[in-house]
Amino acid sequence: MKEIVPAPPAIVRNDYESIRELFTKNVVPSYGRFEIVLSHGAGSHVFDVAGKRYLDLGSGIAVCSLGHAHPAITEALVEQSKKLIHVSNLYFTEPQGRLAAELVKRIGPGKCFFANSGAEANEGLFKLARKFGHDEGRFEILTATNSFHGRTLAGIAATGQEKVKKGFEPMMPGFRHIPYNDLAAARAAISPATVAIMIEGVQGEGGVTPATPEYLLGLRALCDEKKLLLLMDGVQCGHYRTGRFQSFQRILEGVPGGETFLPDGLSMAKSLGGGFPIGAFWVRAPFADLLGPGTHATTFGGTPLACAVALRILAVIEEEKLGDQARELGGWLKTELERLGKAYPGVVKSARGLGFMLGLELAENIPAFAASDKPAALQFVNRLHTAGVLTIPAGTQVIRLLPALNLKPQEAAEGIDKIEALVKSIA
Repeated sequence: MKEIVPAPPAIVRNDYESIRELFTKNVVPSYGRFEIVLSHGAGSHVFDVAGKRYLDLGSGIAVCSLGHAHPAITEALVEQSKKLIHVSNLYFTEPQGRLAAELVKRIGPGKCFFANSGAEANEGLFKLARKFGHDEGRFEILTATNSFHGRTLAGIAATGQEKVKKGFEPMMPGFRHIPYNDLAAARAAISPATVAIMIEGVQGEGGVTPATPEYLLGLRALCDEKKLLLLMDGVQCGHYRTGRFQSFQRILEGVPGGETFLPDGLSMAKSLGGGFPIGAFWVRAPFADLLGPGTHATTFGGTPLACAVALRILAVIEEEKLGDQARELGGWLKTELERLGKAYPGVVKSARGLGFMLGLELAENIPAFAASDKPAALQFVNRLHTAGVLTIPAGTQVIRLLPALNLKPQEAAEGIDKIEALVKSIA
C-alpha cells in the first residue's frame, strides 16, 4: 500500500514584521519612520518587501540624483573599488583633485574641502567664519528663521527652528536668527561680534521658500559693506535641483548684477553623491586658504571611491542635460500643482519652488484630517503612500517633491494623477 505523505505546510514569511523587529531591538529610535519596508529600486521607483511599487518623488530627501540602481553609479563604484577605496588625506589622489576642479568650474574661483555629509560641510563653514573673524573677536553668525543646517550641536544652534533644539540646551553660542528674505532685518541685527550671514538659497525643511533676487544681491552688498562673510547652504537646493548647478544661479538669472554674484562659502552634499555619502564646501578665492594645515580635517572625506562616484554623476547630468530636465519638467509639475490649488482651494493653498524642488502647501483646517491629531502634511503623505507615491513632509502643512533629476515625463504625469486623485477625494 502506497504511503500517503501529507504536503508540507506553506512557509509563511512576514518580512515586514521581522525587519521591524530588528529595528525595534537594535536601532536607536531617533527617527519617526513611515510604515514601509523597502527592499529595492530602479530609476524613480522603489519596491517594498511585499512587492508593492512606489513612485519615488522624494529621492531619499533630494539625494538620489540619478534615481535608484543607476548603472553609471554601480560602474563607478566597481571600477574605483578595484583601484583605491581609501588612503586618507595624507596623500594626493586624482579623483579628489578632479572633483574639486569640476565644482570650482561650476561655481567660481576658489577651493573645495570634502567631508561626508551636509552637516559636516556646514561645520566647516562655521569654522571658516570663526577663523576669519578670530583676530578681531568676531564669531557670531546670523542665520534665518525656518532654516535648517544639520543635526550637530552647532548645526541645531544655527537652525532657525525651535523643534530641533528641544532637549539639547544650552545651545552653542554664536548664532542668532533673523527673518528670511528681509534685508532690513539683517542690517538691523548686525552687532560688533557678527562675522557672517548664512542662508539657504531655497529653504527646504522650512517649507520650500526661495530667496528673492533682491535679498541675495542685498546681502552680498551688505556683507561687503560690513566686512562679513556671506555663506550659503546648498545641501538640499544645490546640484542642479533648481535647474542650475546652484540655486543662486537660477534665482539670479537675467537679473542685473546677478552674473557677478558669488557667496564667500557654499556647502554641498545630498545629490552630490547620488546616495553615496559625500559632502563638500567651496570657499571663494580671497578666503580659500584661511583653513591651513591642522585647522580642519576628516578621516573619510574625499575618498577616491566617493569622488569617483560624484564625478560620474556630474558626467551623466551633463551628458543627459538633466539640469534642463529639472527646469522644464519641474516647471510643468509646478504649473500642475498650481492648477490643483485653483481647482481645490479647500485642500491646496499654494505651490512654490524651482525645478525639482517643489512645495505643495495645504490649506488650513481640512475637514478630512480633523479626526487625527497628526499634522496635515503627515496625513497627506501617508495617504499618498497608499496610492503608491513617496513624498517628503516639511513642517505641518507642506509636502515636498524632490524627484530624481532623470525623472521621466510619464512618471511626472503619474505622480500628478495620483496627487490629484487624492486631493479630489479629500475635497
